[in-house]
Amino acid sequence: MADVCEGEGERQVPICPSIPSGEQTVWADASSLLHLACNDLRDGELIHGENFNLFAAMSALEIMDPKMDSGMVRTYYSVDEAIEYGAAPVPLSFDKTVDVQGTIDIMDHLLACEATWHKGCSLAQTVFSCLYLLRPDRTSSHALLHSYCRVMRASCNAVVCTVSDTRTNEVSRKQPLYLPCRGKVCVHSTLPRPHAVGFHWEEDLFTMTHGLPLKVDGDDKCLTMLHAVEETIARQLRACKAILSKKRVTEDIEPLQNNPDLEEGFCKSLLCRLRFRKHFYHVVTNMKRPQGRGLELAKKHIACCFEELDSMIKSAEFLRSINALGTLEDGMKSETTASGSQPVGFDSTLNSRLSAPTPPRAIETISWKKAAEYFQKLLHELEIICSYNLDPVFEGVLRFVVEFQKFQPELVARAHLQHLLVQDGKLYGRDSVFAVICKASLLPEVAKNHDIQKNETVVQLGQLLITLLRVLCTNISWQRRKLGKILQDWRIIHVQLELAFREEFGDIAATSSNENICMKICRHILIWVEEQTYWIASRFLMLGFELDLYSTGEYCMVYWYIYIILIKLAEKTHMRAMTSNEISKRKGKKKRDLVKDGGKDYQLPPAILFLQCHLYLAEGLTMMLAALRNEKQIYLSTGPFNSEHERFVQHFELLLKACLPDHVSYYSFEETTAHARLSNVSMYNCFKEAQRIAKELRSSFSNDSDKMAELRRIEQVAEHNSVALGLISRLGTVDPSLKVQFEFSHHPFFATAVVKRS
Repeated sequence: MADVCEGEGERQVPICPSIPSGEQTVWADASSLLHLACNDLRDGELIHGENFNLFAAMSALEIMDPKMDSGMVRTYYSVDEAIEYGAAPVPLSFDKTVDVQGTIDIMDHLLACEATWHKGCSLAQTVFSCLYLLRPDRTSSHALLHSYCRVMRASCNAVVCTVSDTRTNEVSRKQPLYLPCRGKVCVHSTLPRPHAVGFHWEEDLFTMTHGLPLKVDGDDKCLTMLHAVEETIARQLRACKAILSKKRVTEDIEPLQNNPDLEEGFCKSLLCRLRFRKHFYHVVTNMKRPQGRGLELAKKHIACCFEELDSMIKSAEFLRSINALGTLEDGMKSETTASGSQPVGFDSTLNSRLSAPTPPRAIETISWKKAAEYFQKLLHELEIICSYNLDPVFEGVLRFVVEFQKFQPELVARAHLQHLLVQDGKLYGRDSVFAVICKASLLPEVAKNHDIQKNETVVQLGQLLITLLRVLCTNISWQRRKLGKILQDWRIIHVQLELAFREEFGDIAATSSNENICMKICRHILIWVEEQTYWIASRFLMLGFELDLYSTGEYCMVYWYIYIILIKLAEKTHMRAMTSNEISKRKGKKKRDLVKDGGKDYQLPPAILFLQCHLYLAEGLTMMLAALRNEKQIYLSTGPFNSEHERFVQHFELLLKACLPDHVSYYSFEETTAHARLSNVSMYNCFKEAQRIAKELRSSFSNDSDKMAELRRIEQVAEHNSVALGLISRLGTVDPSLKVQFEFSHHPFFATAVVKRS
């Protein structure tokens, strides 16, 4: 017996021997002792011996960790053992009907595993939990299963290659680091600076193959074998239909299985699965062809994929009826096959040592129904990419990527988009980066061949441009993080370009009618770089709304910062257009007034007016929120931990470090909003101005569906906020029961005020 003391009393814990004692050993059951010890432990406590040390802890076994616990119970400990015990029979059954059913279940479960892999789980735990894929030669006697496994491996390999090619390695280089400091340039010491995006965690895990048989000899001929099997089943289907219609069978062919009543259903179920796999393989391979040459063909195969996927979904009812599992609506919530049966030949624990490096290591395969929905979404996103017209203008490229990101595309779709945009350091693999910059800067065509492109700083600008495109193709959380970091790089490159151009060509700020092409290139590029910097800053701020990073009490400062960024962006965009047209700006007119003035003496370009709509919305929301804070004491940015000043710095630290724009601080925001009143805001109604300009711009963008949709959203936000502002101004002081809420019901970034009675 052993004594265990706990609390005030003393309890006896019986120790029952379960292992026979030897000459020098005595075994005893300590389960009850451990149970009492566990009950006595509190969170954060650890039982250890006197000789415990950190090295021993690092070398210890972690119980239930598949990588560390060598004694962890598994169904099988190797693929060979699983096969030896009949976990992956070939054929699946000597009954042909059962064999066909089992093969379809394997195909369906592989589809669910593939979707689970695309969603972020490792290849080892999903697709390659299939024993038939781990032992490719084993299925050679089963033509149907063998051909499907081959094309499955080839498809996965093609997808892995695409995602691997678009991974952006962190490359460091040494360069002088110039930082703009309040109107002057501070030159810091030479520091290593990254110019690439860095590894993406989702891409790292996605492309981990762990030495799995992803490439097998003969997989390059997978379509030939699949086509032969498909043709055989198509002939069996034709023979079956001829028998059912009592027509003469023109060819003698053995049926697919033994039950003639199920022959047609099984043939159709197999054909749509084989054809979907064939067309999907064509999609991923054609989209990888250089310079977008395979996009049209890929688009045709995508249409075929949609048809076959619909047929697969329809076949589920037939497959479930065989197993008497009811209709499609009765289940399918967690089943990984269309029939609802458990597939043979899978064991997710076999590759548990190759599982993800961070918890949770256990995964749940998504259902077959959700897998089908996933592929429908993925195919739709790939179809959008294939329909892209490869716009050579950089502004058009940015617009397309931003619009594409609104669909929240999957990793595979984003990888294909990045592969299309950036190939061999060129846009679409055909346009040099300097040529893209020249076109974006509205320079003449001859400028793209100028030797200035060999300048080291210009080359670095090209690298930043490629990095920007890659960043914009990532998921929005990673995208925002990286946009904030590269802001300073764009700010620095502008200073470096200005210094390099001034050193080589003299004062580039001066303008003259007979300036040479070098001076013109320098001026245009500098203006364009500034414009892009402010565009990145605006994108960085807008993404905060999509990621729910701002609380309602912080909307005022966020919209204020968006407002001043949009002013600078509109200035630079207008300056680029004016410089291109060689039109001198009117003397004595401030840049800010030039942008905000609705064009009394001349008409601003539609692109500037479009920005002006956003600018007025941001200004209107800023002043409305500021007035509500000042008069009604609501939506105050206060909290027990952070002051408003600290929150301002936390949200805009990266912008402030890059001096975007110059001379901006929390005190600028405080000074602007401190005296806002509802009476003043309602008199100068920015929302009405935004609504007016949006209506006038309809004719300018009648052929641009995206711009027209955005104008409609702007009109809705402006109209609702204008009405809400009027109500608050008239009834706010009279009726204290009025409550104001802000919702994103009409626009993803600009809130709509909703006035209700409490």
